[in-house]
Amino acid sequence: MELGEIEQLRGELGEFVAEVFASVRRRDQRAKGDCYLRGLMLDGRRKSIQPMAERLPDGDMQALQQFVNQSPWDHVAVLRAVAVKTVPAVDPLVWVIDDVSFPKDGKMSVAVARQWCGALGKQSNCQVAVSLHAASDTASVPISWRLFLPQEWQDDTARRAKAGVPEEAGHREKWRLALDLIDEAIGWGLEPKVIVADAGYGQNNAFRQALTERGLDFVVAVRADETAHRHDAVPTAPAWSGNGRKPAARYRTPALSLKDLAAETGRQTHRQATWRKGSKGPMRSKFRVRRVRPAGVAARRHAIAQAGGPSAWDGVLPALTLLSQWPTGEKAPTEYWLTSLPADTPLRRLVRLAKMRWRIEHDYREMKHGLGLDHFEGRTWRGWHHHATLVTAAHAFLTLHRLDPKAHTPA
Repeated sequence: MELGEIEQLRGELGEFVAEVFASVRRRDQRAKGDCYLRGLMLDGRRKSIQPMAERLPDGDMQALQQFVNQSPWDHVAVLRAVAVKTVPAVDPLVWVIDDVSFPKDGKMSVAVARQWCGALGKQSNCQVAVSLHAASDTASVPISWRLFLPQEWQDDTARRAKAGVPEEAGHREKWRLALDLIDEAIGWGLEPKVIVADAGYGQNNAFRQALTERGLDFVVAVRADETAHRHDAVPTAPAWSGNGRKPAARYRTPALSLKDLAAETGRQTHRQATWRKGSKGPMRSKFRVRRVRPAGVAARRHAIAQAGGPSAWDGVLPALTLLSQWPTGEKAPTEYWLTSLPADTPLRRLVRLAKMRWRIEHDYREMKHGLGLDHFEGRTWRGWHHHATLVTAAHAFLTLHRLDPKAHTPA
């Protein structure tokens, strides 16, 4: 936005800031929040503090530095207020779990390590954050964030102290951080939706089981080499001789890859479905739905634990619905999802839910390229979380304005 456009929205922005920063008690601190949000939304190549302050008539670099990096305001309270205000306006169909990376130089920025960097498509020095988004066909907003703390930071007291990492913050797998985000959002009173995630999360049996235990439905991407048994496969046990341990029931045929299961009846069993209208017209492809029983060590261990031990387990693995996509011109299916939704769910609904992740890529592009999510130059835990929260608030404000541009038109 240009400065004149932002000035026209000052009244609307002031109301928004007063509501979502109500937990920040000092008026001057809320004013700095208002200033920072304007800096993020204002046109400019860099959205770090110095260039933003230089572009704003009331920009004070030292004051903004203090507000973001030192001031002890609670970012969680602000995120909650933003989510409670914005998520109902979005009216989401799904909650999407994803993660985003920030390439960094050096090793002192909080949570930086050599790890997989999606922004670069390779192993590199970066920070990674897990995020939860509420998404509909027309809009999406981040709900909350968790900064991933690599294992090497767990016991590095010097780096932790310098970056201000809280004592209670430790290394925690990304899928567990994702569950923490979901639990937090539900604790805020938000109505949970179908959980959507890419294969980085969907491939994890423990993540899927944890969602099931919470009573949450999901549609998650998985790799083609994930294995499963056909739904009608039945575990059997050899006749017991009466001596020794009684034979356990198990599947007598090997599990197949999802690729083989999806392709075994040919492309003719995949039906066409359209999920949304893209820039070049309706987006459609061919899909198939069938029930399967995911296999593997993790699935078996969980089934045994749920049954109360090996002697109580009947050998049956829980069933899920497999959705596969076989585009025209391809020799085999190219994408796969596992879902807790029943196989008789309308195909278009399943496909629509599975494909909702595109909205989150839109979020990331706007937050990175337009609002400076990855422009933060500080190194501390507090500073990173304050900056991410302020970017989230700016994104939420713009989303609300796009959804209802006449609702708060300044006089």
